[in-house]
Amino acid sequence: MRSGGKCVVNDMRVDVWADVICPWCYLGREYLRQAIASYDGDVQVVHHAFELDPTSPRDKVSTTTERLAAKYGMTEAQAVGAQQQMAARAADAGLAFNYDGQLSGNTRDAHRLIQLALHRGVQDAMVERLYRAYFTDGRSVFDPESLAALATEVEGLDPDEVAATLQSDAFEEQVVSDENQAYALGVSGVPFFVVDRRYGLSGAQPAEVLLQVLERAAAEPISS
Repeated sequence: MRSGGKCVVNDMRVDVWADVICPWCYLGREYLRQAIASYDGDVQVVHHAFELDPTSPRDKVSTTTERLAAKYGMTEAQAVGAQQQMAARAADAGLAFNYDGQLSGNTRDAHRLIQLALHRGVQDAMVERLYRAYFTDGRSVFDPESLAALATEVEGLDPDEVAATLQSDAFEEQVVSDENQAYALGVSGVPFFVVDRRYGLSGAQPAEVLLQVLERAAAEPISS
């Protein structure tokens, strides 16, 4: 994400911890995009791994309504209602949120592909494709075959390297390192933003709030 077309007044970095199946992260990403579009400067966004359920088996998925009901003690009807509310919030932000038949599972491999994309300079495009696949297109971001197909849609990623990554434990350490860093920062939920390595914000903050923090970081010198 960059604020293309603007006069660059300050190079800014935003670190984001998120999971690709987290609806609040999907919404928070859009709010950040809107904030950057209004910011008079250049912004680099770096994505970090945070798994909602790192203990989830890699070979098992469940419906999102089942997961929500079990996690928060809801009835299935209440879980569906929560998804409907999220769909309405997403629509207000200009996003499509299709929850019918949505599945939940282990996202470790998806995060490993995001790390690969970081090394190839196309991380944001990979993150965007995974969010859109999961929340809009109804495609799996869990099984290797689907992940490989999604990754090869991202310009700059080599299909053979993608396949080799998924068939190995490549970038596993980087994913674990991201999550350990989040825990060290006290992060217990996502999305979590760190602006200019100084200002932390938790949750899907509105675009105007994110913009205010970007502008504050640009205006305030870093203490020596």
